[in-house]
Amino acid sequence: MSNRKNAFAQPTANPSTRFMEWKSNDKSFSYWDKAAEKEVVQTLPFKFLVLDELHTLGGWNDASSSRIFSNEVKYIGKQEMTAKAFKGGVIAKGVYTDIKNKVKDAGGHYLKSIYIMLEDGSLANVKLKASAVQGWGEFTKANRSKLASNWVEINKAIEGKKGAVKFTTPDFTVGDVLTSTEEADADKCFDSLESYLKTYLVQQDEPVVAEVEVEDLDF
Repeated sequence: MSNRKNAFAQPTANPSTRFMEWKSNDKSFSYWDKAAEKEVVQTLPFKFLVLDELHTLGGWNDASSSRIFSNEVKYIGKQEMTAKAFKGGVIAKGVYTDIKNKVKDAGGHYLKSIYIMLEDGSLANVKLKASAVQGWGEFTKANRSKLASNWVEINKAIEGKKGAVKFTTPDFTVGDVLTSTEEADADKCFDSLESYLKTYLVQQDEPVVAEVEVEDLDF
């Protein structure tokens, strides 16, 4: 079916129904439920379909006692990011490799922003940081050919340690192949996301520099 009508759609709000982050201490994802006005834990096992991956920044700025955030970019090696503190204004602006030290000094860090489809066919967003990004990178590199047709499953958390700091990361595994009904839901979900991203992202030519590798992200 043609997606020509998408050219006239101009969504201004992110269509994701949930914005989820991995909570290392809880060994699970959680998200803020606006309707219930409370934090909800997404217990394991948990499965989703990958739709797209972007890059963004997060963290906490002690100087302003507020959260750090930034725009999302598709090509982190070329597109500019603007890191801000909710109560402190702009922290830094530029390509990630040029601003990462300033962002880190302000309390910020890199986040992998993954847009996904949930089992009920709704669109959601998952953000990963630090070692979870490393684990995700290794998983996707080994299973790239299956990401469009198979569910991703997280059935347990992996415990890790760096120095004296203990942490957990999701254990990503390849799940079942999508059914024809799930494929149709995925197409609808992707069209909704693509329509949003076309208006949100700054349109640029294909990057002439390589993508930043995981090991260069300086968590």
